[in-house]
Amino acid sequence: MQAPRIGVTGMWSNQIHGLRFDGTAVASAVLRSVVRAGGEPLTLFAEGPSPAAERLRGLDGLLIPGGFDLDPARYGQAPLPTTVTADFAAQDQFEADLLSAAIAAGVPVLAICRGFQLLNVEHGGTMVQDLPADSVHRNSVHPVELAPDSALAGALGVTELPVSSYHHQAVDAVGTGLRVVGRAADGIVEALEHERAELLAVQWHPEDTAATDPTQQALFDWLVERAAARAARTERSAA
Repeated sequence: MQAPRIGVTGMWSNQIHGLRFDGTAVASAVLRSVVRAGGEPLTLFAEGPSPAAERLRGLDGLLIPGGFDLDPARYGQAPLPTTVTADFAAQDQFEADLLSAAIAAGVPVLAICRGFQLLNVEHGGTMVQDLPADSVHRNSVHPVELAPDSALAGALGVTELPVSSYHHQAVDAVGTGLRVVGRAADGIVEALEHERAELLAVQWHPEDTAATDPTQQALFDWLVERAAARAARTERSAA
């Protein structure tokens, strides 16, 4: 059986080591985590001739990883000096369109950091644009508590875990149709689930330690397992 094909949104950047001009990049740790789970990662470019629903055809899952800050105009705010948006304006809409199309089509989704924030904003939520300079979230490992009855806790097999945190923004108002299933000790939202989609979203970076931490790798395992199940259903219905 073909390995589940996982679309991973690439970050269009002005400069990438080894290239003369701009390029598209995805963190190798993210791609390796998908491969480790048994999936085939395919990087998606921010421009294309086809609408998002068409671009998802042939893909079994979608992963939206971390990256630059979202444009605050998407949640009705002016940018602060500390807000650093994507190099190319197309990035936000590209990922938003794919996220919406995946939810509509029942494609399993894993959203990490920027992807987590995008999910919230695209459902009408807002963001705190800049956390205090001494915030534990900016660059450290800290504990997160999960709702015991959440799909996330079920996937990870724990209700508390240490996470690799690297973000200066945070969820403020929670988007419609989303459920908070994880928080840090200071109350910052760390995980969201969608009320009607196969979707897990986390603020932290599971890829940082997934190679040595089975609990973090379990997030990628969940995505690939759900993607494989969807591919099997699609194959049976086409037979």
